[in-house]
Amino acid sequence: MRRLAAIGAAGDAGEVAVPAAHGADCAQGRSPSPCRLIDICAAWDTGVFLSAADWEGAPSGVARRRLNEAERLSSVREAELERLEAARPRWPGSGERDPVLRMARLQPPPWVHAVLLLCFLGLGGAIQIPMDPSIQNELSQPPTITKQSVKDHIVDPRDNILIECEAKGNPAPSFHWTRNSRFFNVAKDPRVSMRRRSGTLVIDFRSGGRPEEYEGEYQCFARNKFGTALSNRIRLQVSKSPLWPKESLDPVVVQEGAPLTLQCNPPPGLPSPVIFWMSSSMEPITQDKRVSQGHNGDLYFSNVMVQDMQTDYSCNARFHFTHTIQQKNPFTLKVLTNHPYNDSSLRNHPDMYSARGVAERTPSFMYPQGTVSSQMVLRGTDLLLECIASGVPTPDIAWYKKGGDLPSDKAKFENFNKALRITNVSEEDSGEYFCLASNKMGSIRHTISVRVKAAPYWLDEPKNLILAPGEDGRLVCRASGNPKPTVQWMVNGEPLQSAPPNPNREVAGDTIIFRDTQISSRAVYQCNTSNEHGYLLANAFVSVLDVPPRMLSPRNQLIRVILYNRTRLDCPFFGSPIPTLRWFKNGQGSNLDGGNYHVYENGSLEIKMIRKEDQGIYTCVATNILGKAENQVRLEVKDPTRIYRMPEDQIVKRGTTVQLECRVKHDPSLKLTVSWLKDDEPLYIGNRMKKEDDSLTIFGVAERDQGSYTCFASTELDQDLAKAYLTVLADQTTPTNRLAALPKGRPDRPRDLELTDLAERSVRLTWIPGDDNNSPITDYVVQFEEDQFQPGVWHDHSKFPGSVNSAVLRLSPYVNYQFRVIAVNEVGSSHPSLPSERYRTSGAPPESNPGDVRGEGTRKNNMEITWTPMNATSAFGPNLRYIVKWRRREARETWNNVTVWGSRYVVGQTPVYVPYEIRVQAENDFGKGPEPDTVIGYSGEDYPRAAPTDVKIRVLNSTAISLQWNRVYSDTVQGQLREYRAYYWRESSLLKNLWVSQKRQQASFPGDRLRGVVSRLFPYSNYKLEMVVVNGRGDGPRTETKEFTTPEGVPSAPRRFRVRQPNLEIINLEWDHPEHPNGILIGYSLRYMAFNGTKVGKQIVENFSPNQTKFTVQRADPVSRYRFTLSARTQVGSGEAVTEESPAPPNEAYTNNQADIATQGWFIGLMCAIALLVLILLIVCFIKRSRGGKYPVREKKDVPLGPEDPKEEDGSFDYSDEDNKPLQGSQTSLDGTIKQQESDDSLVDYGEGGEGQFNEDGSFIGQYTVKKDKEETEGNESSEATSPVNAIYSLA
Repeated sequence: MRRLAAIGAAGDAGEVAVPAAHGADCAQGRSPSPCRLIDICAAWDTGVFLSAADWEGAPSGVARRRLNEAERLSSVREAELERLEAARPRWPGSGERDPVLRMARLQPPPWVHAVLLLCFLGLGGAIQIPMDPSIQNELSQPPTITKQSVKDHIVDPRDNILIECEAKGNPAPSFHWTRNSRFFNVAKDPRVSMRRRSGTLVIDFRSGGRPEEYEGEYQCFARNKFGTALSNRIRLQVSKSPLWPKESLDPVVVQEGAPLTLQCNPPPGLPSPVIFWMSSSMEPITQDKRVSQGHNGDLYFSNVMVQDMQTDYSCNARFHFTHTIQQKNPFTLKVLTNHPYNDSSLRNHPDMYSARGVAERTPSFMYPQGTVSSQMVLRGTDLLLECIASGVPTPDIAWYKKGGDLPSDKAKFENFNKALRITNVSEEDSGEYFCLASNKMGSIRHTISVRVKAAPYWLDEPKNLILAPGEDGRLVCRASGNPKPTVQWMVNGEPLQSAPPNPNREVAGDTIIFRDTQISSRAVYQCNTSNEHGYLLANAFVSVLDVPPRMLSPRNQLIRVILYNRTRLDCPFFGSPIPTLRWFKNGQGSNLDGGNYHVYENGSLEIKMIRKEDQGIYTCVATNILGKAENQVRLEVKDPTRIYRMPEDQIVKRGTTVQLECRVKHDPSLKLTVSWLKDDEPLYIGNRMKKEDDSLTIFGVAERDQGSYTCFASTELDQDLAKAYLTVLADQTTPTNRLAALPKGRPDRPRDLELTDLAERSVRLTWIPGDDNNSPITDYVVQFEEDQFQPGVWHDHSKFPGSVNSAVLRLSPYVNYQFRVIAVNEVGSSHPSLPSERYRTSGAPPESNPGDVRGEGTRKNNMEITWTPMNATSAFGPNLRYIVKWRRREARETWNNVTVWGSRYVVGQTPVYVPYEIRVQAENDFGKGPEPDTVIGYSGEDYPRAAPTDVKIRVLNSTAISLQWNRVYSDTVQGQLREYRAYYWRESSLLKNLWVSQKRQQASFPGDRLRGVVSRLFPYSNYKLEMVVVNGRGDGPRTETKEFTTPEGVPSAPRRFRVRQPNLEIINLEWDHPEHPNGILIGYSLRYMAFNGTKVGKQIVENFSPNQTKFTVQRADPVSRYRFTLSARTQVGSGEAVTEESPAPPNEAYTNNQADIATQGWFIGLMCAIALLVLILLIVCFIKRSRGGKYPVREKKDVPLGPEDPKEEDGSFDYSDEDNKPLQGSQTSLDGTIKQQESDDSLVDYGEGGEGQFNEDGSFIGQYTVKKDKEETEGNESSEATSPVNAIYSLA
């Protein structure tokens, strides 16, 4: 069960909102899920549909009556279809028969006619097995063939033979084969095996054997206990490529101007080889309308010229499976001429034949002979008609069909118009065709009578029939063909006549009728329909199921739906016989149907408009004679999502801040998402924007922020949106005043709007300004609204300076105006004022006409005239309409005219692509507008009728060709010539066993060009090419298919080049062949060199064979790296190279830098860091050794100690006090010594003659001397924090 109505949108009144994916199924009475097909035809009882209650009481009676009613209804089926077609509502332009789903809209009730049509078209197949794997695995099923080889199976003699046959069924089927209608014992032949769980035959020739021994007709049988299914009769043939018989060919002597046929007579191959002509030096023979190859492979010369002796002619046959080309011994021409000399001077003579003394003659046919021939073709294949004529000058060929035109959508001219190909032939293509060969001497025609026959093709192919016990059904096998095919029925692979009798089965020609089927009726039936041109074989099983009801959807689903919407609850189920389904709410009450509920025939429950009281638990119960099953779904009703405070249009100054409000009310149990769009594109929230739950703020508004902003609020069930437009005004300098420091805001809205000085085309609008909120008003924007064309939509009328509060507004005739005013300052725009009273101006004739008038064809026989309709301010009066005039431009005929109220008019029955003069004039009840301008339009285009002629291909290089063609006549384009287009595809590669993509590509040559270049081709490949003319409608007929071959090119880079270093002595290289060889590989080139840092060794070059993909390099030393460059080579040269380097050895860091390590920045930094650490350690050691020493200097000092000085009883200083203070005012130098900072006082000053000394323990033995009391005092008062030594000392 699921919610079927579209989320957040109620369906149309009286219709079910069916999703597109399931709409057709629901309309035909099928469950949207692939669970079952309601046998609605069983409900038909003398024109009355049974109610649900009647169904429960009489299912078996209906089943017995159904076949009798079906036979009665089949006689009126065609009449009923005609009645349905007549009753179907018509829409303009709907010429085709509408589908059954459209008929479901008819009343009463909407689906009755669709059900009737389904009943008439098929009474069988009442039950469809669900795709649920659990059901598929439980139910018994007869075999069904799922895969098989083609009927004419041609195999390559070099490969193993594979004949496919796969089938499904439950239980899994077993397989056996017949060969030439006799049992084929697979187990007795050691070369033959059958794949596991499959019937596919594999014939292995690796141990010897001849594939020709296994040719014959094979047929596969798939069998389980419920029946046997058959494959087609598969005719196995081995491909043959016979050699050309040896022959000696004498030179062919021919008079100049005479016709000539060089016969190919290729050896018969299977399949037939492709024929083409080349010289013995493998140069293609240039073909044109004078020299061309026929469909039979022969080379025809309409007239022989002297230059034809310049080459020889060899017929070549290319065989498909072996990809081999066999060449016949070449023909040599000897042309007898009256002018053997000065040939080149006459070659381009305007009358070349007369200049060379060649007698001109009327055309005659070289192929086919005579004036009348006949040809038979099978339906669905291609018809190829060919006429090759001789004559001087070379005749032109034209094709016609008696009593009608050639089918333009299927006809294509080939071989310089000498061949006509009609694709996908049908019966209407039969008739008489004739080709006309003409030159200036006369013409001749040949008539070909074409008869279209047909192998059998299906009208009604039998389908599998699944029934419940006691039900009736039928299998229909209806095919057509010419001659009319015969129908043969079989059951389980045996003729029906020899099968055991079945009283429940009746054969009536192409139909088998089953009555009151039982479990024992299960079997597989085969229908074989055949005539002299082929056969069709179809399997269709009859399965009888006896299954109690079961539910297919998950149990206890939760469905949430928006209030007041429409929804549909599905309850997919399965059972046989088909169960009836009923719905209940909250486990009580009667069956839900009627009023706000509607139950469809497939069991779905529709609630037309959801209300709060519809919330609850719904139960669906499926019942048949074997039992019942039920399922529940809980329906929750949610409040809709609505934006109750929408963003408003605003006009703001550049650089200001603007806030767009968007406050949303939604169901609290649903997750709300609010997003913003700008100009209908997702808005990127940058650092200038701030998005909150109920607003969007833009800081520093810029011109690029102007546009429409849409607030999009959505939950998982519904959505709502609101839009506002932001206008950004340019800066205007305003004088600074005392209000600049006060807080500024947007101005208040203007008020008390008044209209005065009322005139026909003007009115004065006066208003009272609102408070400017400390920011002077710079502009007033006046807007208007009219209530005729766009009521409720406000448009900008004009803008006025902020210093005025009254303005005269210019008005248009016949507009019911209403005005409002918006004030603007540098902060932003005010809210709009309250609207003024309305004022309607008087009417007048239009003063302008609609713009953008165009005339373009939408079909080949019409012209659509369109224009931009005029708005309310330019209508000038009521009943605005348009007078449309047109006439042929060349004919200068009288004007046709029509009055239109819309913005388009379609002119019908026009010639193809003809210029028209068009005029569109506005008119209202007061009169007409000015005389309109004349615009040139064109009627519709049709597909081009002709293809480019004389297409010549010149190979430029391995990836490009040059094209040259003759332009088509302008009257055959039937439209505007857009371009010449070449379709080309890669047919094959000249390399054996190389798969190529045959995807068609195209090259366009716009305009009326006569040459172009097609590039980006693959080298060394066979290509085919066709050209068309393209106009606005599409492609015209295609030229004959041209073939060309690209020469070899350089290959692409070798793939997956790998460099591995298993140890320090060798390096292993591996690579794969290039993805695109582009020719025959002749080898690989490897260039490599050693490098170590900036040093580079000598480059070494190695060349390898094309099959070698590995190489090992012996390292010269263990530290150097190697750089390898590898490329593949063809005869043309080396291709793209790929470069790789060997892995770095473990000591690479040292090796790469040993030559220039002293100049590396990281090394210098490392050394400086080490030196700094060593310096710090030395200072710490020095201080540690200096701590704790006592120096008896008191008696040497002349200045007594102050009371605050620390001292011992013996009068000595102790430098190991608890503060660990070093010498005052000293700092550490870079060389590790201690220097005084900002003082002249030093330890040297206290010694004698600067010879202060230290003992071994680091104690000072020099004596202090007094210099100045002031200096000593300053030295003692210096702060210890200024010395960096203190920090080091503290660490120590």
